[in-house]
Amino acid sequence: MNLENPYGVLAPSHLRVLGASLLACALQLGLADGAVAGPKLAAAAAPTAHADPQSPFGPLKHVRAGVLDVAYAELGPAKGPVVILLHGWPYDIHSYEEVAPRLAAKGYRVLVPYARGYGATRFISAATPRNAEPAALAQDVIDFMDALGIKRAALGGFDWGARSADIVAALWPERVRSLVSVSGYLIGSQEAGKTPLPPKAELQWWYQFYFATDRGRDGYDKYRHDFARLIWQLASPKWNFDDALFARSAAALDNPDQVAIAIHNYRWRLGLAEGEAKYAPLEQRLASLPPITVPTITMEGDANGAPHPSSESYAKQFTGKYEYRLVSGGIGHNLPQEDPQAFVQAVIDADRL
Repeated sequence: MNLENPYGVLAPSHLRVLGASLLACALQLGLADGAVAGPKLAAAAAPTAHADPQSPFGPLKHVRAGVLDVAYAELGPAKGPVVILLHGWPYDIHSYEEVAPRLAAKGYRVLVPYARGYGATRFISAATPRNAEPAALAQDVIDFMDALGIKRAALGGFDWGARSADIVAALWPERVRSLVSVSGYLIGSQEAGKTPLPPKAELQWWYQFYFATDRGRDGYDKYRHDFARLIWQLASPKWNFDDALFARSAAALDNPDQVAIAIHNYRWRLGLAEGEAKYAPLEQRLASLPPITVPTITMEGDANGAPHPSSESYAKQFTGKYEYRLVSGGIGHNLPQEDPQAFVQAVIDADRL
């Protein structure tokens, strides 16, 4: 992925054939209503708590926020400076199971929400489109903050979570105190993704082309956990996670909306799925690749096997106080879980830039 073509889009007429070909190659290689202006804060909703015996976070809380009933972990003092940590696909809030308590111990109020389609988060209405375009996921963060009466927060994220954090920082900078983004500037658009990438770069997106097919959707539905394990192994080739750790996160993919959300996200990137009209003004702004002005630290693991842009390609998009950090030691895509202390320090340091 690069800044000019962050989604690796190919012409729709070629997707089915190329998707199947790329998947075959991968296996042969052993790879077996969003307003533009910031909304006024509503009165904070009263969250409810539900016990989850599998979660090291303890009982999760729930709050109605926008179109969702959001399940989230909360740690630290209620009046501490707020940090919101956003996970990616196919991961979950346990990517921050060591990060969150360390930040809480430093006095931060740490919130770790399940994104739409993950864990115990649910759509309030069955009639709501199972839409996962980037603007919708970012609007969810704003709605979550509004529901809890949070005016400003530090944001941290990787994968889908980094993209959402980037978008919130770019479009609602008044709501973001500081930002930590793994893999840097991940804002793009359907239009920007129309330019094809070199073959080796396209190969890294094999699952995106697979998801463009009915077979891909059915295959992901049937083999969700196997699929997630493969992605974890490819994205973090030097991370020796154990079965128990993986199973704890893979359970989040059993959400009844997971397949619809994951498939829509990747098909939207390829121009094969429409977004919702209410998010169009936000997507139009994102298509201009707006700069991020808030204090930011971007990070990359030295063994990230997932598609990601080079730090040189996006540095100019961060026009405020800014640092880039390369984390060594065989660290892959799930940086917060693979090197929690490096991520914790980045959150603390970004808050002090």
